[in-house]
Amino acid sequence: MTLSIKEKAVLITGECFCGSVKYQVDGKLRDGISCHCSRCRKAFNAQSSAAAVVEPGKFTWLEGEVLLASYVNKQGYGLQFCKTCGSTLCTIYNDQVIQVSLGCVNGDPEIEIEKHIYVGSKANWEVMPDGVVQFEEGPL
Repeated sequence: MTLSIKEKAVLITGECFCGSVKYQVDGKLRDGISCHCSRCRKAFNAQSSAAAVVEPGKFTWLEGEVLLASYVNKQGYGLQFCKTCGSTLCTIYNDQVIQVSLGCVNGDPEIEIEKHIYVGSKANWEVMPDGVVQFEEGPL
């Protein structure tokens, strides 16, 4: 039996800036979000973060896992970075990848940013485009 294009497995890959750390996601990403809080601006060296949720058990490191550095807060949430180039690759919770940074995804992950959060604390120099779904803080 041949699967149609719609039925074929989705395989998403990503990597850091220097290419030393690589991963794959077996399946689609969901819940694209951009956070404009001051902490995400610092962590992503940009006006905001852009990330999407990975289903549990669908994320695999392919290369360079030993090159990862992690920053984890008291609640168990954190970010993982490439030690060589500094790219922020993913968000973790209790040592499990729960989101990937969309800027490190290769190709078109077929997802859009659905909402912009913490726009109440965005940088003064950032102008939000008309028509985007946004929240002053996180969605309730």
